[in-house]
Amino acid sequence: ITPDLNSTMKEYQTQADLYSDLYSYFCSGQNRVYYISLEFYMGRSLQNTMVNLALENACDEATYQLGLDMEELEDMEEDAGLGNGGLGRLAACFLDSMASLGLAAYGYGIRYEFGIFNQKIVNGWQVEEADDWLRYGNPWEKARPEYMRPVHFYGRTEHQPGGVKWVDTQVVLALPYDTPIPGYRNNVVNTMRLWSAKAPCEFNLKDFNVGGYIQAVLDRNLAENISRVLYPNDNFFEGKELRLKQEYFVVSATLQDIIRRFKVSKFGSREIARTDFSKLPDKVAIQLNDTHPAMAIPELMRVLVDEEKLTWENAWDICVRTCAYTNHTVLPEALERWPVDLFAHLLPRHLEIVYEINRRHLEKVAAKYPGDNDRLCRMSLIEEGGQKRINMAHLCIVGSHAVNGVAQIHSDILKATIFKDFYEMEPHKFQNKTNGITPRRWLVMCNPGLAEVIAERIGEDFIRNLNQLRELLKFVNDEAFIRDVAKVKQENKLKFAVHLEEHYKVKINPNSMFDVQVKRIHEYKRQLLNCLHIITYYNRIKKEPNKQWTPRTIMIGGKAAPGYHSAKMIIRLITAIGEVINNDPVVGDRLKVIFLENYRVTLAEKIIPAADLSEQISTAGTEASGTGNMKFMLNGALTIGTMDGANVEMAEEAGEENLFIFGMRVDDVDALDKRGYHAEEYYNRLPELKQAIDQIAGGFFSPKQPDLFKEIVNMLMHHDRFKVFADYEDYIKCQEKVNALYKNPKEWTKKVIYNIAGCGKFSSDRTIAQYAREIWGMEPTHEKLPAPDDKQ
Repeated sequence: ITPDLNSTMKEYQTQADLYSDLYSYFCSGQNRVYYISLEFYMGRSLQNTMVNLALENACDEATYQLGLDMEELEDMEEDAGLGNGGLGRLAACFLDSMASLGLAAYGYGIRYEFGIFNQKIVNGWQVEEADDWLRYGNPWEKARPEYMRPVHFYGRTEHQPGGVKWVDTQVVLALPYDTPIPGYRNNVVNTMRLWSAKAPCEFNLKDFNVGGYIQAVLDRNLAENISRVLYPNDNFFEGKELRLKQEYFVVSATLQDIIRRFKVSKFGSREIARTDFSKLPDKVAIQLNDTHPAMAIPELMRVLVDEEKLTWENAWDICVRTCAYTNHTVLPEALERWPVDLFAHLLPRHLEIVYEINRRHLEKVAAKYPGDNDRLCRMSLIEEGGQKRINMAHLCIVGSHAVNGVAQIHSDILKATIFKDFYEMEPHKFQNKTNGITPRRWLVMCNPGLAEVIAERIGEDFIRNLNQLRELLKFVNDEAFIRDVAKVKQENKLKFAVHLEEHYKVKINPNSMFDVQVKRIHEYKRQLLNCLHIITYYNRIKKEPNKQWTPRTIMIGGKAAPGYHSAKMIIRLITAIGEVINNDPVVGDRLKVIFLENYRVTLAEKIIPAADLSEQISTAGTEASGTGNMKFMLNGALTIGTMDGANVEMAEEAGEENLFIFGMRVDDVDALDKRGYHAEEYYNRLPELKQAIDQIAGGFFSPKQPDLFKEIVNMLMHHDRFKVFADYEDYIKCQEKVNALYKNPKEWTKKVIYNIAGCGKFSSDRTIAQYAREIWGMEPTHEKLPAPDDKQ
């Protein structure tokens, strides 16, 4: 081992690279899956790689002998923050599971120079800072310039007797960087290939004059801006040209790679071996992570029809059988609807193809539902009225053989609401694939104490087969096990308390309940409901300061999209509430409110094992699945939540009596919508709610700017889409039950054990096994490949 981490990692990368190629060769007879995503929220890789390769002890020992500290070394690594939240982190978990299940899988995305911004809190406000994560290089990646591909933009189409040509385009080169994805102790190494944009050498230089040369070279930046920065929106569509360029860039480069690999089936040979594309769906599965890579559908059609000269009918059959689409949200503001004008300008050939897909699609609809013009309008890929737009979700449904939601309730909502017409027409396409998390990162790595306590009782095999956690039900009344689980939690809390003191200069009471809500800041996630509980609890303590209150440290963390004004105001409200409560001597350390700055994968790995209570309080029907909810459950926190997303299935698996479920169900929300939601009714009926709102509105938490939060109050009172007040009363009552149970540590820990035992379903291994069997036509395996150094 060399102290130079960079060169060590390069050496590992070279070996992994060779092994990955060999693995691909062994798998060349089988289907390969290509998971295309605009986001891969990987976090750090060092510790995860050591866990998966069973090298942790060896590396600890080696660094110790060099006089180095492994934890210090781990802390030097930057997070690869190439994602916003759930969707990007899901992709990262899926890569781990696909490798651990022996699938020949590739993750394809963009190598953003700047990932999700770093969040600073300055005077209570969020301030964004660029995430220059590549500043000191990235030891995990290897550039592969030999696989560079051209990507075309702009230009025009020429319709000739021999077919259509897309001409006069601007070219940007896509340079791939490969990152190894090691499976869990099975000697499989898959690849994540991220594309970086490069200007071609002749970029803008063809027609420069003496004065234009310098400018022409500077303008190379314009092409290379494509992979400069991740768009920082979560569940929100921003229809910018650069974003559409990013989406087409990743799709075009990836499809060229897929087709090159399909054609050249002989290992180590560059000779074209396959020209018959009818076998493509048997060898290639493409999974679209939301609509962001939807351009794969018209691009695959363009390649097959214009370049490979297939008939439209054959090409379309191949395209549909190859592609599958995962939907991640039902929020209307998140659905991608690209203006036709922008498309015509940037991707003229693709617009023609989308129009032709739509023409044929609407012919089918009309044939099945003659005379139903409303249905034709609803189901069209092109939305008329005002500015014409392309509905990318409709394109994905029509161009895929499988469409899935990410939790049962979400998949049911898709079929009953936004995709109802499509479900009625092609019910066989619609599936559910409830999300999961990788137990390697989210238990073994981030909570080794708990993993060990579990392994002592049921062995280590649960790491590969999380369903084995059910075995823990035998120990639910075992005094020693109860004690061990509680002890690990207390140790994790002490460790996190030290971390908070070191990094945030806050002292907290480690014997208090750690009540945690960490996720992106969004109105639908209802951090405001949490705020109303905090204020109500504060008011109760102030009213009866001598009562025995359950002490709480309430931690809220998450980033707000830079352009999302309301979300930034919510952060300011949380910090303002904290300033008042944390400095009130009457309250002391019975209640503390902390905003966790710069929440990211690496901070999640520290806070989740330390949490007692997990807040999953979105309005029923808005959170597609959630995955943070599963991480808390696996790490021994109890959940307070609504019947939304995967919370529903968590309650099924652990027993509803072992979660704190409150609030409206989806049907109640629908009924309330029909009746009309009137916030004033709740405000007038519930004195504690009225008091809390009046305090926010009257400047109690912002004495220097009394009307600082008037917009928030106005929203809650007059146009709250997410009905915070409607769930307030039940939420407060439910929080009282939480307080009561926390005073009985033994009963609390028993519920924790029921929760951990019910986590098996929420492994991403189970999710991926279902994708493999039910969508990709592949069979996962736990078989271990021979190690590279095995003398066989």
